[in-house]
Amino acid sequence: MDVNSPVGGRVVPLDDVPDPVFATAMVGPGVAVEPADALARAPVGGVLRLAKPHAFIVEASGRSVLVHLGVDTVSLKGAGFEVLVSQGGVVADGDAVVRWDPVRVAAAGLSPLVIVVALARGVRLDVVARVGAVVAPGDTLFRWY
Repeated sequence: MDVNSPVGGRVVPLDDVPDPVFATAMVGPGVAVEPADALARAPVGGVLRLAKPHAFIVEASGRSVLVHLGVDTVSLKGAGFEVLVSQGGVVADGDAVVRWDPVRVAAAGLSPLVIVVALARGVRLDVVARVGAVVAPGDTLFRWY
């Protein structure tokens, strides 16, 4: 399964995320993107199992992909975020899920990195996007086997 970038921006390794839960892949392997736009899209097509202002999970073929918008952004209590799809809804790969303001996140002293992880431990991923490369929304970040 190809997992695509929910935002355009520069690819960052997961271990550079300033949160040990993500940096150590406790919730699963993946990558991060330094965002260049304010619309977060579904990285795969499937069912939106979680739809919070700061994070969402898409389940596809029994696999769940987490997109987390920024680090510690739950502390903003939804300010600067607009969820566009209801939890439980079906999304196609690339559908808009959350409109947000990464500049506002950074101004609040928080990292705006967009974290994309396979919610499973010990799975095989092939990271396709090179660290430091600039990706567009919908470009493949990694393949999940």
